[in-house]
Amino acid sequence: MIHFVGAGPGAPDLITLRGAELLKTADAIVYTGSLVNPALLDFAKKDCEIRNSAKMTLDEVITVLLHVHREGKTAVRLHTGDPSIYGAIREQMDRLEAEDVPYDICPGVSSFCGAAAALKAEYTLPQVSQSVIITRIKGKTPVPEQENIASFAAHGATMVIFLSAGMTEDLQRELLLGGYSKDTPAAIVYKASWPDEKVFRCTVGTLARTSAQSGVSNLALILVGGFLGNDYELSKLYDPTFTTAFRQGEKA
Repeated sequence: MIHFVGAGPGAPDLITLRGAELLKTADAIVYTGSLVNPALLDFAKKDCEIRNSAKMTLDEVITVLLHVHREGKTAVRLHTGDPSIYGAIREQMDRLEAEDVPYDICPGVSSFCGAAAALKAEYTLPQVSQSVIITRIKGKTPVPEQENIASFAAHGATMVIFLSAGMTEDLQRELLLGGYSKDTPAAIVYKASWPDEKVFRCTVGTLARTSAQSGVSNLALILVGGFLGNDYELSKLYDPTFTTAFRQGEKA
């Protein structure tokens, strides 16, 4: 069996209980060394084979996984955050299916959740934003034209932008082109939940300058939207006049 496991945002104790148990029992671990905290490898048993996929091609990763499977052993493919977000797992799963190799997925805490925790923020605030757009700017890897940053910015929703910390000048230009004002709150969160986590608050208009001053060009998320401001309305959920399936509202 091959287990795709989400490592969480970085801190070793933010991996799921299931994920930690799979690491403890795995005969081999292929981990994303450019992103995964190596402290997570401390869960591995002494005789576990450990490979860093940052130095490997897709063919090499699949070769290792197939070899482990054919020996009747268990492998963990360890991805940062949750493997369903920018994890490039579909191409791996398709290759395993073509070889009739069983696999499953253990979800993880995404770094966008870790970033919100670092900011002590709530992405969805009444009358501010009820939608979260997870995306990236076009770089070496293209994005569908209809999903460019400016088109998403036009919605005015909360945005969490991955894999773009090294292109903040282009990103700032696209955000402004799409309709965000220069004073829209923004933030750069570097290595959320890691010991060296850093948070840089700014605005859309100062995003590129803040990025340059911080020296951060990778391993960071960029967050944009009014949810980072101070204005919002209270939720109806705890309003004493609001009736739910569990509580009768009081008369105003």
